[in-house]
Amino acid sequence: MPALFGPLFRDGWRVKFAYRTFPWSSDAPGKAAVHCVITGYTREQDARQRLFEYDWTTHEFGEHKVKTGINAYLLDAPNVLVTKRTKPMSVELPEARFGTKPADNGNLIVEVSDIEEVRQDPISIKYLREYRMGRELVRGLDRWCLWLENVEPADLENSPLLKRRVESNRVWRSQQTPSGDAYKLRDLPHLMRPNKNRPLVEYVGIPRVVSENRKFYTVDLLKADVIAGDKVYTAEDPDGFLFAIISSSMFMAWQRAIGGRLKSDLSFSNTIVWNNLPLPPVEQRLREQIIAAGKGVLAARETIAERTGGTRSLADMYNPLAMDKGLLDAHKKLDRLVDKAFGAPKLCTSETQRLELLFRIAERINSPC
Repeated sequence: MPALFGPLFRDGWRVKFAYRTFPWSSDAPGKAAVHCVITGYTREQDARQRLFEYDWTTHEFGEHKVKTGINAYLLDAPNVLVTKRTKPMSVELPEARFGTKPADNGNLIVEVSDIEEVRQDPISIKYLREYRMGRELVRGLDRWCLWLENVEPADLENSPLLKRRVESNRVWRSQQTPSGDAYKLRDLPHLMRPNKNRPLVEYVGIPRVVSENRKFYTVDLLKADVIAGDKVYTAEDPDGFLFAIISSSMFMAWQRAIGGRLKSDLSFSNTIVWNNLPLPPVEQRLREQIIAAGKGVLAARETIAERTGGTRSLADMYNPLAMDKGLLDAHKKLDRLVDKAFGAPKLCTSETQRLELLFRIAERINSPC
């Protein structure tokens, strides 16, 4: 975004009108999913700016009255250009890291069809761990892996299952492109790609991509022994504060505004979305209240799961057309507190209000003293 809009704004151009993201329909057979924005520009500083928002429910455009000005993100908010950061700007946030990449051609992954064989092997089962990519996390699907970080050499020799899978991985990696990760790990076929940042305490699992239709970003708290794959970002969260922040409407507003898109789905990024989240310092009492409200969201989820026999996935729970009232109420309570943490005097009533706050704080942080 800065590479495109930075030169335009420096040369005196400003957005005259903008149609925010909308789907482009086609009658062509086998058509691809295409999403568009339309923008127009002017150098006239007093030209009226017009901003149109697509309603994904009614499939119609509505015009938003521009008060502050249309910025690079096609929002009526301060004109802040968000650039990549290697560290979070907020002192309240730890770094969010990639999960562990298998680079194994499935040899270390245990699917539902394989689980009984592994469970019947008294050696292999010692190394069985729950495994979560974004799909498993959001859809509540079962998947496991063989986590052989501290495997006993004798166990590899005495378990035909382990020996077969590790040898298959060695052969596969040895056949890969020499410049790739898999080939470089050919002499460590029992291991996934080393990840020094793998959480060793309870952590929040953040899917890299979620549906644009969600009211809230579908994250979950995971135990330290659950292995997150590379389609999930991780951040250590022993008290649940990060889970609460990411589960808020304030975070979702920020994600929608500056995060990337895969088709129209929301794509999380640590360097853009997370590291630029302008969360001010949070006083201890408010922090504790936010943590408690986050636990209220988890409790509401558990109530739903218990009522449905433990089978409801996050995808089902956060279906925007059928969200449980108890879960919505828990999120509203959380939103009131998180909005307060960002400086709102009361619960924000719209995403627009939240974005005005967010960009105002970001503008203040990024402005030189």
